[in-house]
Amino acid sequence: MRPSIRQPGMITAGAAAIFSLLVLVPAIPAALAQPPDTTGQGTANQMSDPMQQHHQHMMQAQGAPKANAGIPTMPGQDAFGAIQEIVGILEADPKTDWSKVDLEALRQHLIDMNEVTLKADAEATPIDDGVEIAVTGEGRTLAAIQRMVPTHAQMLNQMNGWSAKTKLLPNGVLLTVTSRDPKEVQHIRGLGFIGLMVSGSHHQMHHLAMAKGEMMHSH
Repeated sequence: MRPSIRQPGMITAGAAAIFSLLVLVPAIPAALAQPPDTTGQGTANQMSDPMQQHHQHMMQAQGAPKANAGIPTMPGQDAFGAIQEIVGILEADPKTDWSKVDLEALRQHLIDMNEVTLKADAEATPIDDGVEIAVTGEGRTLAAIQRMVPTHAQMLNQMNGWSAKTKLLPNGVLLTVTSRDPKEVQHIRGLGFIGLMVSGSHHQMHHLAMAKGEMMHSH
């Protein structure tokens, strides 16, 4: 038998093939190297849509809330929350005189606000230069109307050149608001009763002053 002779070309080809495999191994797609799918949803979830990925990144960048990531912040009841806010302000102020603090007065005022806002009847009648509104109710609602509306009318007199006045009725208050400016007349009529009642930025500071015991009246 003739001894076998290794051909140099064969050795070179084999080595090149092995080298090629070694080079290609790191280039295997990352998706093929992921753990097996255990969700039963196949590879559809493994190759998410680029737009979906972009949306997820944007939500994370904007600090989107995550489930169970924090604690509740809503007080659950608006009057409760308003008083809670005032208490926080008083607690944070080292100058608070706790001997004068009267949170019960604030609570009663917030009850009045609830009665007037949700239970009072308000019948508006356009008049020359403004509007006339009969605000009526019964029981606690009537008492709240007669406490709040006349006091708030005094504040309306200081706004936008308006003229506001009230007259007590057996079952409520007659509120009249007028202006010499035709644009303001439309403004007044457009606001109507509840719009006029919420006008102005004094309510919050009024509540703080009341809680501090600095005001005897409420509106």
